[in-house]
Amino acid sequence: MSTKSSSLLLPFLALFLFAYRPADGAVPLTKIVMTTGSFSEREGVLYVAQDYGLFRKYGLDLTLVQVRSGPIGMSALSSGESQVHWGSVSAANLGAIAEGADLVFVAGFINKLTGTFVANPNIKSPSELKGKNLGVNSLSGGAWIFTMLTLDHWGLVPERDKIQFRALGDNSVVSQALLAGNVDAAYLGYTFGNLVQSKGFRLLADLEKLPIPYQGSGIISRRSVMASSPATVENVLRGLLDGVAFIRNPENKPQVIKSLAKGLRLKRIEDAEEGYQSIVGIYEKKIYPSVDGIRNVIRLLGTNNEKVRRLKAEGLVDDSVVKKLEREGRF
Repeated sequence: MSTKSSSLLLPFLALFLFAYRPADGAVPLTKIVMTTGSFSEREGVLYVAQDYGLFRKYGLDLTLVQVRSGPIGMSALSSGESQVHWGSVSAANLGAIAEGADLVFVAGFINKLTGTFVANPNIKSPSELKGKNLGVNSLSGGAWIFTMLTLDHWGLVPERDKIQFRALGDNSVVSQALLAGNVDAAYLGYTFGNLVQSKGFRLLADLEKLPIPYQGSGIISRRSVMASSPATVENVLRGLLDGVAFIRNPENKPQVIKSLAKGLRLKRIEDAEEGYQSIVGIYEKKIYPSVDGIRNVIRLLGTNNEKVRRLKAEGLVDDSVVKKLEREGRF
């Protein structure tokens, strides 16, 4: 890594950084960096795959870096500091692609909205969000997109309805801001959404139950990486598929909950129970990227961005590795 581009990721290594090294005499592992700007139970498969050596099983020395936002992850990916990014279709990646970035959606492990939309108990319906302050991770990240798509589904327009956004950080920070009354409502993953509801806050929607097309959590890479190192991307997907299988096995529940609690930095392991219940069935059986989901976000963001509006969802997908894994019977 160059000194200039390395500075992009180094500030975020402290959040969590796991790397596996081969034993003496073993075949050297392929080093790879994966970033994610998301922080919820959706990342459970990443935590499990790291904790139980599932990437190393396929010859990868994978370093997982939690960055603070999607734009930072896209910058790292575009610059070559990382080879793959775990994330959703967002303003950050569509904007980067619209400006010429060599990015492509490779796999979709969660092709729907998930999580909760939680509000101050005084807010009884979505229409009462008018004039309110909403907490988000950033003004272009996944939680912001989740929020915008949900508002769009409810017929709310932030500019017209005087809905303000406050960029606060990850779910743990947003949930604290909601509890403190600094924001009126927010999108939260199931784990933090459940913790907030236990304090008396109102559930306005379980997003998984809303009919909103979306390309959720999955793998984003560069076309150049797909062309030069398809086996590396393939092995990333193999490790993640093994992680999904591990999560789905009821016998592994204690280990999965432990990984979730550690990954989400929860004070009590039992607080990860809600997250565990949500992810057992959340991952797709066929991990193809959702073209309809990408198209839906292009529609939303293209209203105010001509370059994004010109993008064609079909041209942003490279599912060649996924097709190969399906032919081999991996799913």
